[in-house]
Amino acid sequence: MKKYSIGLSLIVLLCSFSSVQLLADATTDLIDMQHRWAKVNYTKNSKANRKIFKQLVKDSVKLSEQHAQSAEITTWTGIINSSYAGVASGLSGLSYAKKAKKFFEKAIKINARALDGSAYTSLGTLYFKVPGWPLGFGDDDKALELLKKGLQINPDGIDSNYFYADYLYDQKDYKEAISYLEKALNAPARSNRPNADKGRIEDINKLLAEINHELD
Repeated sequence: MKKYSIGLSLIVLLCSFSSVQLLADATTDLIDMQHRWAKVNYTKNSKANRKIFKQLVKDSVKLSEQHAQSAEITTWTGIINSSYAGVASGLSGLSYAKKAKKFFEKAIKINARALDGSAYTSLGTLYFKVPGWPLGFGDDDKALELLKKGLQINPDGIDSNYFYADYLYDQKDYKEAISYLEKALNAPARSNRPNADKGRIEDINKLLAEINHELD
């Protein structure tokens, strides 16, 4: 009985070490994905850049398979597919948007609060950016529901406020959009993602300029 107990303890210990290593690997892969995405996403669109972007899409899908139970990796695979959909052409772009949707839905099932609810915010954005039936799955009401869930989890985040403002702009609710853009500008800086913050602030200022033009 004692030998069995020692053997069981050893198995548990080895499993614990394995879990810690998997978590460390997932964290490293996640940071790499975020940095690569920020670099390619905020670089001028070109044939060469699209090629780099497409490789990132492929790499992210492989990582999502390696870390199948990581809501963080799954969410970022969705973000990368969704971003690539924006630079891909025509129906090809819609195909990547549909793939991104599945990744976000899976991430929500694993852990909806991972990355401060980013899967909700990203999926909500897809719902109002993608065409509706019969071409796509776009749905403004569904978008609003998801974006609000993202805001509930992360009320002070730069992305959750920016994308909600983008939705409001799309709905021509300009004054309300401005209030959320101002909140996004005042969001706490993400020390581990300076390039992403810089790019998002550029997005915010661009949208503010577009709104002010509409209000003139």
